[in-house]
Amino acid sequence: MKRTGLLLSTIAIGALLFSACRKEPLNDMTEEESRIYVTNYDEEADFTAYGTFSIVDSVAVISNNDATRELTDYDVKLLAAIRSNLTARGYAEVDKDADPDLAVNVARINTSSTSVYYPGYWAGWPGYWDPGYWGFPGWGYYFPPYYSVFRYNERSVAIDMVDLKSPPKEEDKLTAVWNAMLRGTGVWNSANIDTMIQAVFDQSAYLTTSAN
Repeated sequence: MKRTGLLLSTIAIGALLFSACRKEPLNDMTEEESRIYVTNYDEEADFTAYGTFSIVDSVAVISNNDATRELTDYDVKLLAAIRSNLTARGYAEVDKDADPDLAVNVARINTSSTSVYYPGYWAGWPGYWDPGYWGFPGWGYYFPPYYSVFRYNERSVAIDMVDLKSPPKEEDKLTAVWNAMLRGTGVWNSANIDTMIQAVFDQSAYLTTSAN
C-alpha cells in the first residue's frame, strides 16, 4: 500500500519577525489550515479495470469501542459528495446486490484513545461493516502491509474502497485498494464537506476509469 497524498490545507509558516509582537503560526491557524487529508492506495491496483461501485447506505460512527450507524443530514451530504466524485471519474453506481466492482465504506471517528490500529480498525466494533455486508460472510478484509498505526485525538472521517472484483490476495480476505483520512478542525461540519472530499479526490488522480 502506498501513501499518495498528505495535504495540509495551506499552512503558511511566516518568516521570523524581528519585533516584540511576533505571532506563533500554529496558534494562529484557521480551521481550514488545520485540516489534513491523507490518501493511500494499493500500488498493484489498476483503477481503470473497475467500472462500478456501491456505497454504504449509512455512515458508521465510531467512538472508542462502540459503533453505530447513522444517517444525519451531515452523513447524507458526505455520501452524496463521495458518490458525485466517483461518478465524475467515470464509475457507475449500482446496488450492492448487483455485483459492484468496488465497495465504499464510510466512517466518522470520534475517540479519545491515543491510537487506533490499521488494518482492521472495525474488527470487534459492532455496527461497522464487515465484508458480510457486501455478500462475503465469514470473510475479513485487510490493508496491505503499508498500513500500520494512525494516531488521532480528534474527530475524523475515514473512507475505505474495497475490491470486490479481483480474486483475494489473502485467503478469505478482501483487499482495500484506496483509503482517505480527513482530520482536523471542522471535519464534521457540513459546510466543509464538498471542499474536503474534492481535496482527497484531487490528490488521487489515478482514481479514474480512463488511462491517462
